[in-house]
Amino acid sequence: MRTDVAQLVRLEDYRPSDFLIDRVELDVRLHPTMTKVTATLSMRPNPAGRSDVPLVLDGDEVNLKAIALDERVLEVGEFEASPQSLVISQPPQQPFRLTIETEIDPTANTKLMGLYRSSGNYCTQCEAEGFRRITYFLDRPDVLAVYTTRIEAERVEAPVLLGNGNPVESGAVEGTGRHYAIWHDPFPKPSYLFALVGGRLGRVAKPFTTMSGRKVEIAVYVEPGKEHRADYALDALERSMIWDEKVFGREYDLDVFNIVAVSDFNMGAMENKGLNIFNDKYVLASPETATDTDYANIEAIIAHEYFHNWSGNRVTCRDWFQLCLKEGLTVFRDQEFSSDERSRPVHRIAEVKTLRARQFLEDSSPLSHPVRPSQYREINNFYTATVYEKGAEIVRMLKTIIGDEDFRRGMDLYYESCDGTAATVEDFLKAFADVTGRDLSHFSHWYAQSGTPRVNVHGHYDEAAKTYRIDFKQQIPPTPGQPTKEPMVIPVVLGLVSQDGQPMQAACERVSTRGVFLLDKAEDSITFTGVSSRPVPSVFRGFSAPVKVSLDLSSEELLVLLRHDTDAFNRWQAAQTVAMRMLVSLSTGVAVRDEEMNSLASAFCSFMDRDALSDPAFAALVLTLPSEADIAQEIGKDVDPDAIHRARKEVRRHIGRACFEHLTDFYRTLAETEAYSPDAASAGRRALRNAALDLLTAADQQAGEKLASEQFETASNMTDRLASLGVLMTIPGMVRENAIGDFEQRYRNEPLVLDKWFTLQAAIPEDTTLDRVKRLMEHPAFSINNPNRVRSLIGSFAMLNQVQFNRKDGAGYALLASIVLRADELNPQLASRLLTAFSTWKMMESTRRSHARRALQSIAQKPNLSRDVGDIVNRSLEENTAGQD
Repeated sequence: MRTDVAQLVRLEDYRPSDFLIDRVELDVRLHPTMTKVTATLSMRPNPAGRSDVPLVLDGDEVNLKAIALDERVLEVGEFEASPQSLVISQPPQQPFRLTIETEIDPTANTKLMGLYRSSGNYCTQCEAEGFRRITYFLDRPDVLAVYTTRIEAERVEAPVLLGNGNPVESGAVEGTGRHYAIWHDPFPKPSYLFALVGGRLGRVAKPFTTMSGRKVEIAVYVEPGKEHRADYALDALERSMIWDEKVFGREYDLDVFNIVAVSDFNMGAMENKGLNIFNDKYVLASPETATDTDYANIEAIIAHEYFHNWSGNRVTCRDWFQLCLKEGLTVFRDQEFSSDERSRPVHRIAEVKTLRARQFLEDSSPLSHPVRPSQYREINNFYTATVYEKGAEIVRMLKTIIGDEDFRRGMDLYYESCDGTAATVEDFLKAFADVTGRDLSHFSHWYAQSGTPRVNVHGHYDEAAKTYRIDFKQQIPPTPGQPTKEPMVIPVVLGLVSQDGQPMQAACERVSTRGVFLLDKAEDSITFTGVSSRPVPSVFRGFSAPVKVSLDLSSEELLVLLRHDTDAFNRWQAAQTVAMRMLVSLSTGVAVRDEEMNSLASAFCSFMDRDALSDPAFAALVLTLPSEADIAQEIGKDVDPDAIHRARKEVRRHIGRACFEHLTDFYRTLAETEAYSPDAASAGRRALRNAALDLLTAADQQAGEKLASEQFETASNMTDRLASLGVLMTIPGMVRENAIGDFEQRYRNEPLVLDKWFTLQAAIPEDTTLDRVKRLMEHPAFSINNPNRVRSLIGSFAMLNQVQFNRKDGAGYALLASIVLRADELNPQLASRLLTAFSTWKMMESTRRSHARRALQSIAQKPNLSRDVGDIVNRSLEENTAGQD
């Protein structure tokens, strides 16, 4: 394995910067291949730093053209410059101005970090360490400065020039055909929040009045001709601003707020102060090109990036180890927004499905790490589900423990005390400790310990004493670098349900009036009194903690919860648990009795009779079995993806046949009769109808093919057309291939829709899919330079197609390894994210493990790997990683 990947950075080694930057004046003269950047930095020694030390500025492939100190050009010998750093050995010990002129090539910047061109437009991405690709700088989040940026470009090439903050001045550059714009951001910010955009862009905008009466212009910029597809994004932005004022009391603070959509982007979006830059897939939407899921994602991500204005921008991170402080908190905020805008139970289930699919998997892999890691080699590899999704769950647990009122008080204090600073997790927790008087030091283990806790729950009913005792036992598996763990503080929201489905009122002094019990020991018990009959416990309602739960409940008792629990999440979870037990048994060669299969199918039919039409979105979730990846996680070791695929197919077929009449009725009743609307209720009806189509096809392939073909031809929206095409993908033959060709012709000029086309084909669970993927890589619409296209084809094959990526002959692993190496030369961030598909390799059966190890070793042995890929591959191959449980 390579050992020279990158220098190890440790949290314990943090120290303040030796120098500070108070003001940054940038002059950026855009040119496709020779952009000139002049940065004037008003600097001073940091009283909290070391004295009499060199000034070391960060760089990354920077081409220095000139340097001056207090307007005096420095001579050779007074500084040392390389593409990676600029060192002044004897800087002044009082305030000074440093002027640096650099030249960069935006067109050649395939890494999409720093300043680059996307479809002819100039844009930037500076988080985490991209600003150093623009100019030499103290590129760290605890150095905050006020920025003024002058942007200049050819007017024909870039009529729109945008920067952070407020517009100050604009005009023509006399006699040149060029023009300029000056932007000023009055709020100190770290360099990772810097942004500029220049290009030919269309605009949709509207005025917004804040809660204090301030006038703000909000706008979305997109490719010309696509302005009508930005209306939903603009509406989502306005709703986000209103919600943040109402729920968190946070008001926007600039005169303008701009969003720009670009087609080449490594991330989903970026929260640069006042100028958010988005991957266009999270901005552009119309009923003909976007699904209900696309609309929901646009709403959530628009909100997420806007909410960063306070949780990330006004209060930023002291260092990158505190990344969860802005990302986890802001994910929690956008989840709350989406829950208020849509169905809270349905959205909560979706959140948990994402957490289990991505973060639980990460926690059980060689890439496991704490929410606040103690060390890293490449910070770009820590923008993970653990930091984001698990980070959000920690905030949610805190709110569950202290209650809504104290949570709002704590958030207010956090913003007030940390506004304009670079904060830490300790600052965040201190605000809540101060308002509640609680000691949160034990709770802080959630930030420091990796791994997913497993909680075993056992109930004991004493009929004579009329008591019911619940025993809890928690354990956390060993993870890389953490062989042993301390018990966590786990909020358990719970209640009791009678065997006939009635809520039971019973007393327990250790359960709060809000139904919360705090499990803070390795083992503990609580006892309810006045329990008239043996109850069915409903624990971890609303998924009150990110843990794996083992219940000693029978399938019959779980189905009582499905039918009667007042908590929607646990109703869904009960169905999932019964189905998962059956799927694991079938996948591992354990026979399942017909009565068990019939009992589950009967429960689904009964559920559809009683509840499906009252909440179609929830019903669609109940009718969807655990995914193949979920089943593999549950099995945990010696996984056979082919057996899992067969088991899931068998159970779906059985349920489809048992409930065929119900499903047929739903499919007909829920047919679209009105114009498309992306609202939650309409989306829910479509979700249930398409779930019914999926199960009908599992039951009767010929009938399902006919229904899906008709829906594909007549669909009035992308949601229904794509769902029907997805069903056809499971049925080999000319009907499928004709539909694939028809879809391509319909949408050949729609890049975001073609991404969906690539994704569906990459996920076909057939032996021929590997060759199909290779052919699609030669398709004229495929480009390895476009992250969206690579993720749609290669990422989907590796992440979604469990049976073909994990082929027993190792060909899937070999394909991904070759693509990772190719992508690494162009875009290391993209390559490293593709490489995380190998995170499950150690849980596979021995033959697949051997193939995966060889594929990883072939990557590790390649000379000159990027830091991004070298870090992931080395961690994946380390032998001292115990992450399975």
